[in-house]
Amino acid sequence: MTDETEELSALLARVALRDRRAFQRLYDAAAPRLFAICLRMLKDRSEAEDALQEVFVRIWHNAGRYRPERGNAMAWLNTVARNHAIDRLRSARRGALGIEVAEVVADPGPGPEASAISRSETRRIEDCMSTLMPDRAEAVRLAYLDGASYLELSERYAIPLNTLRSWLRRSLLQLRRCLTP
Repeated sequence: MTDETEELSALLARVALRDRRAFQRLYDAAAPRLFAICLRMLKDRSEAEDALQEVFVRIWHNAGRYRPERGNAMAWLNTVARNHAIDRLRSARRGALGIEVAEVVADPGPGPEASAISRSETRRIEDCMSTLMPDRAEAVRLAYLDGASYLELSERYAIPLNTLRSWLRRSLLQLRRCLTP
């Protein structure tokens, strides 16, 4: 386990015991990454900010569910954020958005250093995605970035649901191997 993983695991354990200082430290350590996930998926800054707040409410209530033996802490936090963003995307698909969406104020966005890091990470991910078969890469994007359900994807590709799950699992494992330094 890396130092960061150990620290986040310890913070999550303390958050499960309702330690507010640990929660603040966890927020400081994880919020930028979780916000990036929300922003990437929701494509709207204020929506991503709202989602991030709700993600941390979920983390506060569910920190006791984190199990270090099942994966690292950052992966668990990323999953909470990604699943919440998918929930928001799906609920937005079901109904029209309210008037508050009409009043979006432009934001200057990230600074030059953050932009450079983001571009570098994006290139790494895209390079690894290009190693997947095209239909598998598209399925990963649709499932994990656009919020498509497994059922929707199995119908789209005309394959059984369990086959689709195998595709996605193997693709994610291949991506993990490619992205691991």
